[in-house]
Amino acid sequence: MSARLPHETGAKRAARREAGRRAELRSYLTGFALAVLLTALPFSLVAAGLDGRWVLTAIGLAALAQIVVHFRFFLHISLDRSTRDDLQLILFTSLIIALMAGGTIWILGNLHERMM
Repeated sequence: MSARLPHETGAKRAARREAGRRAELRSYLTGFALAVLLTALPFSLVAAGLDGRWVLTAIGLAALAQIVVHFRFFLHISLDRSTRDDLQLILFTSLIIALMAGGTIWILGNLHERMM
């Protein structure tokens, strides 16, 4: 069974498809521009030689914003109900990786203290 409407012509379908492609391209270009900006910002802060504590805070905030930009514009994951399962899967995977990496660092740090 066809999902198209009976009164929809081929030209209308092609125009709708073309509008979808343009919107997708606009989304990718916006994401690319934001990603470049959020990458260049920490480099420029370090090159300017600002206070280390503020630079580290700015780098951390730029990294979090970069994650949000990649999720939204490149992975097409938002808070919509249709992509919420994908977001939960990614967040759970990130939690498991963080626990494994953190536990490894903790154990190796403890071993280093005992060896010294």
